[in-house]
This record gives sequence, structure tokens and C-alpha cells, in this order.
Amino acid sequence: MSATQAPVTDGARILEELLAAHTVVARGADLVAESFTRLADGAPVETSALVTTVRWFVGFVRHHRRAEDELLHPMLRARCPETARSLDLLDEDDDVLAEGLDALESVIERIAEERRVGGSVGWGYAMKEGTFASRQLREGLTGHFSAVRPLLEGLLAKAGEEDLEVLRKAAAEGVWRGEPHLTVGFLEHPEPVPGRARVSAHFPPPVRWARSVLMNRFRRTLRGLAAD
Repeated sequence: MSATQAPVTDGARILEELLAAHTVVARGADLVAESFTRLADGAPVETSALVTTVRWFVGFVRHHRRAEDELLHPMLRARCPETARSLDLLDEDDDVLAEGLDALESVIERIAEERRVGGSVGWGYAMKEGTFASRQLREGLTGHFSAVRPLLEGLLAKAGEEDLEVLRKAAAEGVWRGEPHLTVGFLEHPEPVPGRARVSAHFPPPVRWARSVLMNRFRRTLRGLAAD
């Protein structure tokens, strides 16, 4: 380490791991919104790939929000009481995000059902409602994450060793959610997320061992969504 390079603290490493989930969500939000846009423009977007990706995205975001609500926010309120107003505003944002997730889920489940029974999918509905819901979610998540980051930085400045253990758990629980090829893929693509190796160390062993297979499946998904 050079004389001018600041040491990487435990708190900085944990912050990277916590923010990794934000990056995965942001990349997923981009892919979902862009896939609906390409679908509306007539690109050869595969319905099966779109259904799988949107289901994963909705589940991942809900899982991540639970990790924040159950692990991060209580600690913030306890250690940083001055953040209470900001957390109240985030809770209001959560209600809006929940509505957006419900709307997107409704669209994709209708598409999945019509595809399963061989019906004529209401593409006009899917294009309009799916595009609107996915873009609104992307915008809402961007604002949410920009508000959360400084709160986490403030918390880490005050956290003790026991707090760091809770934050490590939050980082591990906030990023993992099947489909594993999508989680692994967004940690890598279009470039590796800072702290990716430490985040991946929390994954089940079969997922870690199958990284190259999962990345190949992720690339096939991108092609299926006309994104590659």
C-alpha cells in the first residue's frame, strides 16, 4: 500500500457489500425497463426470458426491502436518531415502490398466463403498462438509493463491532435471491461490482462452483431480451 493510499477499513468493505445489492437492483431495473421498450419497438424479445427476469426482479427488490426494514432501519433509528425524518420519508417511498412492484407483477403474470394457455397476449397492454411501471420503478429506486447511501455512511461512522456483524448479515441477505444466474450476472455485467468477491462468498457453494455456467445462462438471457 502506498503512503498516500488510505487503508480500506472494515466499515468501507461492508458499505461496498451493502451497496452491491443496490447495483444489482439498478442494473435489473434498467434491463427490465429497456426490455419493455424494445418489445414496444418490435424487437425479438422472448416472452419466457421477460417473464423469468421480471419475476426475479420483483422478488429481489421485495427481499432487499425486507432486509432494509428488518435489519438496517431499526439500527439507523437506534444509532442515528437524527435520521428519523429521512427514514419516515423512505417509508413513504416504500409504499410507492410497493405499488409499482404490484403493478409490474400484475402485467407479467397476465403475460405468463396467456402464454401458458396459448392465448393471444395483449401486447398493447403489456407495452403500455409494463413500460410505464418499469420506468416508474427505475426512477423511484434511483431516488431511494441516493437517499439511503448517506444514511448508511453515517451509520457506519458510528457502528460498533456488534453493529458491524448485523450489517454483514444485512449485506449477505440483501443481495441473495434466485434466479442465481441473474444475481451472479448483474454482479459481473457490464463490469464487476466493488466487493463482488466478498458478496459472492455468502452464496451457497453450488452457486459459487457454477459461476461460469450461470454467466453463460445470463448471457443467453440478455440475448433473449434483445439486449446483447
